[in-house]
Amino acid sequence: MPDTARPDPNRLITNQERGVFAIAPTPFTDDGALDHASLDRLTDFYLESGVTGITVLGQLGEAPKLEHAEAVEVASRVASRAGVPVVVGVSSPGFAAMRALAGEVMDAGAAGVMIAPPNTLRTDDQITAYYRNAAEAIGHDVPFVIQDYPLTFSVKMDPAVIRTITAENPNCAMLKHEDWPGLEKISALRGFEAEGSMRRLSVLCGNGGLFLDFEPERGADGAMTGYCFPDMLVELVDLHARGEREAAHDLFDAHLPLLRYEQQPGAGLAVRKYVFMRRGILASQAQRRPAASLSPAAREEVDFLLARLARKDKRAEPATR
Repeated sequence: MPDTARPDPNRLITNQERGVFAIAPTPFTDDGALDHASLDRLTDFYLESGVTGITVLGQLGEAPKLEHAEAVEVASRVASRAGVPVVVGVSSPGFAAMRALAGEVMDAGAAGVMIAPPNTLRTDDQITAYYRNAAEAIGHDVPFVIQDYPLTFSVKMDPAVIRTITAENPNCAMLKHEDWPGLEKISALRGFEAEGSMRRLSVLCGNGGLFLDFEPERGADGAMTGYCFPDMLVELVDLHARGEREAAHDLFDAHLPLLRYEQQPGAGLAVRKYVFMRRGILASQAQRRPAASLSPAAREEVDFLLARLARKDKRAEPATR
């Protein structure tokens, strides 16, 4: 558990956020229905793990596979139970759908929303104009997170573009940083802040935690990602915050083989849901179609990695509950 006090769930996110915001998968039953019991267990597990926030309907939350009412239901259920701030992904190429979802989830208790750029954006001016319009669509009283994930969205934002978005939109509170490679981008943003050319922006990192061994050392405030051991992410960020560098890197190194395996494009969510099922949190590893499933060989490999990890971290042992 981190040393800091748990945040007030009833406040909006700010540019001071730190710690771990867990990216939640959306649990389904084997027949594709929303699994409310597993969603409640998952929410409780995140709280037990010591997260400072939860993000739903993110890239691996299967948001495009949900009906609008289901998306609102998932966000509302987590926000009402979580006890920590909840961020909701509202990304959409069109602003009408974004406005509608943002309004409903904020009314239901969300602490902010996350917005990814559509893959049609190519120039810096197009990117900054999109975020100006998005900020207006959701309302300037709604804090938002920039999702910077060029490997998936094919939109490249250099540090100066992020600085412009931050300057033009006072309700921009956070960057979900998952550029790759991206360590120099973190250093550049913190350099802007140090020289006074950019106001502070909370920087939480994604990519499954794959670079979380060095990201806090470059100035990141923590993680916003969905690795299947959020309790490990919390411990890792806390070790960095206490200056225990060797212990932080030892913990990261123990998890690196599984982190790498889970980060495979197209297979990562299947791995994540399978491990959450093995940990006794999800009742099923089901995804809605179209979906990638784990082959018997892949499941054996994940089991092998978990068994090896359990020698150093008992959290990887099979669930007894």
